[in-house]
Amino acid sequence: MERDIEPGWRPWPVWSAVWVGALSALAVGLIIGLIGYAVGAHQLTAPRTMTFKNIRMLTMIFNICGAFFAFVVGGWVAARIVGARRAETAMLHGAVAWLVTVPMMLVLGVLGATAMYGGWYAGLVAGTPAWATTPPSTPELAAAVRNSALATVAALLLGLVGSVIGGWWACGEPMSFAHYRRRDLAEYDRPRRIA
Repeated sequence: MERDIEPGWRPWPVWSAVWVGALSALAVGLIIGLIGYAVGAHQLTAPRTMTFKNIRMLTMIFNICGAFFAFVVGGWVAARIVGARRAETAMLHGAVAWLVTVPMMLVLGVLGATAMYGGWYAGLVAGTPAWATTPPSTPELAAAVRNSALATVAALLLGLVGSVIGGWWACGEPMSFAHYRRRDLAEYDRPRRIA
């Protein structure tokens, strides 16, 4: 048995863990987004040009926390299901769950379903789809698309960091970089029991 997996633990296949982690991240992101709408944290009517100075602080907090913590849960679920005990394997499963979630978010964005996840994911479908009539481009529209794309990149990268941290947290190893420098040495430093 691989030494990275808990003894006695029968893991699910890797892709099952990754898919469940991705779906968990989508579900938690949706719940956080809907709570944000319920408490009035998201702007429902924004000016035509989206600028960062027009966004309220509560909206920013919900968007940042939602993008981060949804993927923390997704990475944690993926690593726990696979039963990884080493941080490297657990973080990798969290990152792969994030990779599976990104195309799912793109599909949801094309269908118009990312509005409930908060304003940060609006840049997933920035611009006009090929089947729609093209509106005249204005400098204000170009600035809004640029700012929306920038916010979406930030949300996706926060999600990646969150999924890696969630996987790391799920493995049970100390979340300290000094632990990893001495982890292999610690096995040799332990005194052996004589039976």
